[in-house]
Amino acid sequence: MENGREARKDNDLFFTCALIDYIARKTKNTRADVVDALGKKRLDKIYDLADIYHSDNIDRVSEDFIKEAQIKQGNFDNVGECQYAIPTHWDIGKVYKRLIKQVSEKEKIEVIDALIRVYNSFLSEKIDDYNSSVYYENPSYLFECYEENKIL
Repeated sequence: MENGREARKDNDLFFTCALIDYIARKTKNTRADVVDALGKKRLDKIYDLADIYHSDNIDRVSEDFIKEAQIKQGNFDNVGECQYAIPTHWDIGKVYKRLIKQVSEKEKIEVIDALIRVYNSFLSEKIDDYNSSVYYENPSYLFECYEENKIL
């Protein structure tokens, strides 16, 4: 079903990715660590109910999942280490959404399975290095890098 400019589930994936980034920044963990701590069941829940969570305050929603998944404070601070303009959690959510959608379609796997693969890939570390330009790259280039398992 279409709502606005993109399919509703695409928007739900976008919110899910933005929330992962928000939690990661708040707890100073890598995105992969947050994805692993949340686990497939919670990620499915976030994705399925994203339209509801999206209408709530993201800070409160993130707190609920941090507590529920018992995500501890880490020491990964890609925001604090950034020497340039810091992309928002929404900016990064969009980058991951596009890549996850491509992986899901190409590998013919469920969106959340693709999400787990992408966040646990080498490319996630590169996207999350805000001192590089990887997160600004063309979505098709990022997908090619993911498929080749290296920066091209």
